Amino acid sequence: MDGPSGGCPPAATAAPSRAKLPLGIVFSTALFCGEGAAAAVLCLSYGHSDDRFWLALTIFFVLCPSVLVQLTLIFVHRDLSRDRPLVLLMHLLQLGPIIRCVEALVVYCWSGKEEEPYVTITRKRRLRKGYEVEMEQEVGHSVRRLATHRNAFKRMAVIQAFLGSTPQLTLQLYISILEKYVPVARAVLMGICLVSVTYGALVCNILAIQVKYDDYKVQLRPLAFLCIVLWRSLEISTRVAVLVLFSTVFKHWIIPIALANLLVVFFLPWVQFWRSGTRLPDNIEKNFSRVGTVVVLCAFTLLYASINMFCWSAVQLKLADRDLIDKSQNWGRLAVYYVARLAENTALVILWYFFKTDVYENICTPLLVVQLLLGYCLAIYFMLLFFQYLHPCRQLFRHNVADFLHCVCCQRQTLGTPLRLEAPHEPGVRHSIV
Repeated sequence: MDGPSGGCPPAATAAPSRAKLPLGIVFSTALFCGEGAAAAVLCLSYGHSDDRFWLALTIFFVLCPSVLVQLTLIFVHRDLSRDRPLVLLMHLLQLGPIIRCVEALVVYCWSGKEEEPYVTITRKRRLRKGYEVEMEQEVGHSVRRLATHRNAFKRMAVIQAFLGSTPQLTLQLYISILEKYVPVARAVLMGICLVSVTYGALVCNILAIQVKYDDYKVQLRPLAFLCIVLWRSLEISTRVAVLVLFSTVFKHWIIPIALANLLVVFFLPWVQFWRSGTRLPDNIEKNFSRVGTVVVLCAFTLLYASINMFCWSAVQLKLADRDLIDKSQNWGRLAVYYVARLAENTALVILWYFFKTDVYENICTPLLVVQLLLGYCLAIYFMLLFFQYLHPCRQLFRHNVADFLHCVCCQRQTLGTPLRLEAPHEPGVRHSIV
């Protein structure tokens, strides 16, 4: 296959794969332990001040995602079918990520010290200077085990971020506004939660790219990494701030608004699945019954809805597909999501501004409104910048952000004219991003 820019690609290369230091696993474990430790210190503070309601909610947003994390690690590693009592005991004690991190570090330290036969050969393509270079790598036992650990911890990071850190961050910010005071323990917990949810959103982007471009070896450049961090941190922080401010004034209205956001996104993939008339995928787990498959898919859809409540999930669920993911690049859905979310944030923050209480008398509220809306607009700008210039597979896009915006503008300008122009079709030619 010719490269994106034409010409003949260089010859394929073959090389044994080398184990890489599992920094992502260490970082995910550090976030998990840090958030748990900070929450424990804060719970002691709530216990001394007899704030039982805040204490119960803080514990719930720590234990609930922790249990789901343990189940995810056990499911990915298939430990129920193996005799590993120590590992299962650590998971029961909610310390599974620690023992898994130690295992990954041991595998990394022992890899390369003695020759081992390769398990399989992987073939990946890499985009290099306008060409597609096909590469072959011999995958050994150590690399394969580390890949399993990395896949498990990526899923753990997403679950921890959007089922634990985001609700915890929202709760603690709400308490801080009501009390007009931020103790050190709460500030530390909120900081760790913000880092955790930003990292979880970054992992979502990486997983989405890896799923959509499975045949390609994807590697983010430092500038692309920084752009995603700015995009996600601004998007999530402004969204959480808007929801918290609105909830301090409309305490009873925030619950139906949050449920509407959650349920609409939760049921949308199922409605599309029922309309397609296809059967449930049978590749989730061979030992699962039909009921077990439905339960796993519902949990997966709940996580998907929770992500979309605070930020763009970067993927679209397609339950009728074998991979459960819609691999097409749908700019229309992306545009609808951010336009709708910006309109919702604007409406909520304006309602808060007109009905705010005396709690905010020492704050310049007009400036705060402008900062929140500007922050979300900046998040959209960094998102567009990433897809237009910094996406690692941007050369494979048939259409990019500029093409989509140009198409929308052209449709508005030529509305009502009988002239219809069609783009020339050239088989085998991919459009470049620049």
